[in-house]
Amino acid sequence: MKNDKILLDHGSGGKISHQLTTDMMLPVFNNPILAQLNDGAILELDGRRIAFSTDSYTVDPIFFPGGNIGDLAINGTVNDVAMCGGQPVYLSVGLIIEEGFSSRDLETIVGEMGRAAEMAGVTVVTGDTKVVPRGAVDKIFINTSGLGLIPPDVDIASHKARPGDRIILSGTIADHGITILTQREGLSFETSLTSDTAALNHMVSSMFSVSNGIHVLRDPTRGGVGTALNEIAAKSNMGIRIVEAQIPLKNEVAATCELLGFDPLYLANEGKLLAFVTAADTEAVLAAIQENPFGKDAAVIGEVVDDHHGQVIMETRIGGSRIVEMLAGEQLPRIC
Repeated sequence: MKNDKILLDHGSGGKISHQLTTDMMLPVFNNPILAQLNDGAILELDGRRIAFSTDSYTVDPIFFPGGNIGDLAINGTVNDVAMCGGQPVYLSVGLIIEEGFSSRDLETIVGEMGRAAEMAGVTVVTGDTKVVPRGAVDKIFINTSGLGLIPPDVDIASHKARPGDRIILSGTIADHGITILTQREGLSFETSLTSDTAALNHMVSSMFSVSNGIHVLRDPTRGGVGTALNEIAAKSNMGIRIVEAQIPLKNEVAATCELLGFDPLYLANEGKLLAFVTAADTEAVLAAIQENPFGKDAAVIGEVVDDHHGQVIMETRIGGSRIVEMLAGEQLPRIC
């Protein structure tokens, strides 16, 4: 590692975050499963494939329009399991709470976690709670882990993108990131900005019911769509071309990003997915996504090409082209 101290950038999900994983973590824990460096692990036990994922949530503020840290934690881990092709079944919950934290707020957060788990159809089966002195943690942090079963005919991974695959985005981008930013900074606008936090496992099940031509799934959380596409391009050693005009983006989000100088391609999403699908199955999968309440704005935004391997190229609205790099540092810390 080039830095002698850990920076906020190391948690960005971008280049520096990847360096922390590959330079420090991977050499110590290296094994074939971890070496794939996916958001979740695919395990085989007694002839069954299992998806396993864990994540920690430190979002600031802990309450925001559209959700709170509790349902965000449940939905995030459900989605990570689903992006491995798994049908989420069981979750664990770990709470780290600051001394003096409001019991009423904790009750609200836990209640929303229960409702989110019920909507996703998963069961919280184990957990842990720790209370630390004032100042040792900012209000409350939550860790969730999840297990899911992978159907025998499902075979997806970040390195499986193929030339000709169409790239589907399930809805508008940057909703969560820009909502958190405006809440954190106390900004208000005439139109309401709301997080997109949602569990996508039911959507994914519908997608698999109409197609066996889905090669890659990814939820573009930290680092946004731009970073997620770069990771897939690198792991598949393929080129990706996207069209800016086809990327769903709410007008109020676009205006706020322009005002504040943020690129929506790199802002977090907590209820959206990217799907790489064969050309023949694209319309069927797109229709299945659009039938879901969380996928009504879904669109095809690009394709995989056997060119400029490992790079993402975007056709801009004015007809030019630009390289979409992986996020270098941290645009917005503690986003999830």
